[in-house]
Amino acid sequence: MNVPSDLRYSSDHEWVRDVEEGCVRVGITDHAQDALGEVVFVQVPELGARVQMGIVFGEVESTKSVSELFAPVSGEVTAVNEDLDASPGKVNEDPYGEGWICEIAIESEGNLMDAETYLALIGGAV
Repeated sequence: MNVPSDLRYSSDHEWVRDVEEGCVRVGITDHAQDALGEVVFVQVPELGARVQMGIVFGEVESTKSVSELFAPVSGEVTAVNEDLDASPGKVNEDPYGEGWICEIAIESEGNLMDAETYLALIGGAV
């Protein structure tokens, strides 16, 4: 399982990457995309929307199921990955790169996990 050490993780299987001071990029983990199967639709939050940590801010639909996305931080959505409209499979192909969901200007953040703690959560080797 791919769990990059430079990211932080939520217990809801979202990852967070610092992109600039006070702003993070968010996506779903390799573990989450693998569990979902082939992603066919991603509902991203609206640009400028205010999201609250732990509250649903979008969803990912796969050939198996629909899964809600939970905001790993609170803040304002400053960018969304519009490429996912035409190519939702990027979430499967490159969950930590081209498959990102949105960027959020952080107002508050909770206790995000490091890679080692997230691996323990999903039962991966540390």
